Amino acid sequence: MKIEQIRAPVADDMHAVNTLIRRQLHSDVMLINQLAGYIIDSGGKRLRPVTVLLAARACGYAGSGHIDAAAIIEFIHTATLLHDDVVDESSLRRGRETANAIWGNQVSVLVGDFLYSRSFQMMVGIGNMRIMEILADTTNTIAEGEVLQLLNCHDPDTSEERYMAVIHCKTAKLFEAAAQLGAVLTDRPEEERALARYGLHLGTAFQLIDDVLDYSASSAELGKNIGDDLAEGKPTLPLIHAMRHGTPEQVRIIREAIEHGGLEHIDIVTRTIESTGALDYTSRLAAKEAEQAVASLAPLAASSAKDALVGLARFAVNRRS
Repeated sequence: MKIEQIRAPVADDMHAVNTLIRRQLHSDVMLINQLAGYIIDSGGKRLRPVTVLLAARACGYAGSGHIDAAAIIEFIHTATLLHDDVVDESSLRRGRETANAIWGNQVSVLVGDFLYSRSFQMMVGIGNMRIMEILADTTNTIAEGEVLQLLNCHDPDTSEERYMAVIHCKTAKLFEAAAQLGAVLTDRPEEERALARYGLHLGTAFQLIDDVLDYSASSAELGKNIGDDLAEGKPTLPLIHAMRHGTPEQVRIIREAIEHGGLEHIDIVTRTIESTGALDYTSRLAAKEAEQAVASLAPLAASSAKDALVGLARFAVNRRS
């Protein structure tokens, strides 16, 4: 499925989400409006709110609470992007300058805080304690994932297990919450558990493919600089695998690149990743996660929304950006 086909069953819902996002972004502080609007309008695929909407429809939900839940998920995601770019000192995201590159770190962090607090105001408005519990736990886990990633930075001895723990906390957890909320709105415990598993596997697959694209896509396709993870000293899975299977000299160069950051030896590192099959290995893991996501949907009744969730899992591993 193409992304347009995946969105089709919830196209009207997504329009309502975008309208709500713009309304909830309003602040009397003009700078907040400018910066938040900039990042929200930066061309993201909105996969997390789409996941909320599809999950709700797949569970037969007929109310409007999923619109609010989807907007909340997008606000939380956007807040994490603002904070991530500050921590990583990033200058490019989705092919545009990052907010911190334009307005500075202080403003980016504070507007990220605004988006977090606005999302919790909206949770109160929904008035569902289970939703508040899920999202409170989710934001806490994401913060833990950020710290775990920071601990792994510049550490060439980071294991695959430690790296996967970061993925599960930092990326997969929000997808898990997004899928889970659709079933919570319909009070269906079995579907809630199934969709939570779906979201966890979907998010893991999505991040693993991001790792692959960091060394295989063009800057135009990816919307950020190639090798950014290496420049920041992040030992992602392709690097971890390459160090397990490279020659002593190749391993030495990768270790030094992770320890010191920078892209001085990016050509050698890229060739090592290719020659050791690191991208294929990471892609196979991502494909396995996507199929586990699809298998998790078994308890759901047949519907166009369920078909789109299947398509979303496979899109996550076949995309080029």
